Amino acid sequence: MSDINKVRNFAIIAHIDHGKSTIADRMIQICGGLSEREMKEQVLDSMDIERERGITIKAQTVKLNYKSKDGKEYILNIIDTPGHVDFSYEVSRSLLACEGSVLIVDSSQGVEAQTLANVYQALDTNHHIVPVLNKIDLPASDTEKVKKQIEDVIGIDTSKAISCSGKTGEGIQEILESIVKDLPVPEGNSKSKLKSLLVDSWYDSYLGVVILVRILDGKIKKGMKIKLMSTNQEYEIEKVGVFTPKAKDIEELNAGEIGFIITGIKSLSETKVGDTICDSKDPLDKPLPGFKPSKPVVFCGLFPVDSSEYQKLKDGLAKLKLNDSSFSYEPESSSALGLGFRCGFLGLLHLEIITQRLEREFDINLITTTPGVVYKLNKINGEVTDLQNPTSMPDPSQIKFIEEPWIKATVITPDEYLGSIIKICQDKRGIQKDLSYSGNRAVLVYELPLNEVVFDFYDKLKSITSGYASFDYEITGYKEGDLVKLGVLVNNEPVDALSMIIHKEFAQNQGRLVCEKLKDLIPRHNFMIPIQAAIGGKIIARESIKGFKKDVLTKIHGGGARDRKRKLLEKQKKGKARSKQFGRVEIPQEAFIGVLKINKDN
Repeated sequence: MSDINKVRNFAIIAHIDHGKSTIADRMIQICGGLSEREMKEQVLDSMDIERERGITIKAQTVKLNYKSKDGKEYILNIIDTPGHVDFSYEVSRSLLACEGSVLIVDSSQGVEAQTLANVYQALDTNHHIVPVLNKIDLPASDTEKVKKQIEDVIGIDTSKAISCSGKTGEGIQEILESIVKDLPVPEGNSKSKLKSLLVDSWYDSYLGVVILVRILDGKIKKGMKIKLMSTNQEYEIEKVGVFTPKAKDIEELNAGEIGFIITGIKSLSETKVGDTICDSKDPLDKPLPGFKPSKPVVFCGLFPVDSSEYQKLKDGLAKLKLNDSSFSYEPESSSALGLGFRCGFLGLLHLEIITQRLEREFDINLITTTPGVVYKLNKINGEVTDLQNPTSMPDPSQIKFIEEPWIKATVITPDEYLGSIIKICQDKRGIQKDLSYSGNRAVLVYELPLNEVVFDFYDKLKSITSGYASFDYEITGYKEGDLVKLGVLVNNEPVDALSMIIHKEFAQNQGRLVCEKLKDLIPRHNFMIPIQAAIGGKIIARESIKGFKKDVLTKIHGGGARDRKRKLLEKQKKGKARSKQFGRVEIPQEAFIGVLKINKDN
């Protein structure tokens, strides 16, 4: 049985690309978790897409045995967390399973927006924080300046901050020493009755559902009967193990430890993240507080380009859902795009990663409709409903008002770009809340409607600041907004896949852009096609595509030609009117994709 005083549980937190996974690699190397032959870069980033983009998407855990300089042996449980704002729910779960955090700051770039967000989350969870300045091997590294920045912006003491390089391995030993000396010992008693937290669960095609647990009191061992408190279901444990980072079977997990269990569960829906696991023979009176569930904030439609791939898409989504509880989907149909799914995501990067995985792992060509957020409809009859899809918006006469989600955004930028960033935020209906400085960097806090941020705000921010600004946000609540449904009609037929909910102020301009784009992308037919943008019954923009004109008069010569020509032209006119009435306008896929790109281009 392991001694709880020798256990240390900690998360590695940082902004994107500040070197979390690389430092975790060096720790694994020093503690001998993998042999030199098995070692590779970003060993904890197991997905191809993580390795390719150089980002962490899923938090990963590792148990290492470390022998300190004074000869004592310790057990280190590391959780390597994601740095991107879309995956902050992974970070919050990881922090609740630990007692301390190693905060990594790039010594050449300083404090960034996600650094702030993750540190505040760690401080809220009463974590002891070990500050680390990484990348000291870079010529641009300035440790003294960054230490001062950490003290000014975050407000934590940096007198014990450790300088290191994840690339060369310098300073990694000092980090491990600081972890065993400064981080608190987990609380808990192995002799008490079992109390443990379900931190994460995922589906393994060989083993079924794998459950990651943090034992707070008691112990878990093979053959034991456990109970999940949210569902009151009982299961027998078939396997207990830890990641070293390879999965390794062990006999039991004791208080203070993190490991995995396998119970033969086949469906992920039975394992709710944040649930309490107890002994079925000696259950607990009340469950642990658990985690706030993650809620999708961005919704869009996913449709296969080839309608015969619908089943393939359905199977692909079901498989991705197995390992990502924060992603949701439901079937929807569109008269223009056929059968597809309405999907919910945590943000645009999450959306991008899911669509990339579908295209790559399941070989499906996809059309993605305009991303939108969840609105609250307050109807005249007092009913309040959620609205995800513009096509299900009721008649305006039934709506009292619409509320939209707002966020608190933190932007950290070199001060030369401050004017341009303030202008973007003002254009997006932002309200400035705070502006402070640390050296030559400005920390700007704005309140913004999520609808304006969700599509292209991050791209614009990166392009006008040459990639130097960083951005983080949290949802603060709902506010009433002057929102309308902008519909698009082609040949007097509404095209549901192109409708969107938009602020009234921007509707006319957006309607005009959509009509102009469709005029270029829809091919000419034998009849004239009107393209209109409308709010309710009011047309706010229009373009026309001229029809082909066949010259029916070339062969007419001689006497009475004038009357014959007039009759032929009238006959042609009637034929055009009839074909316009019954003819269907085929809208090519490129037209939909072109309209979706409008928001990005403007």
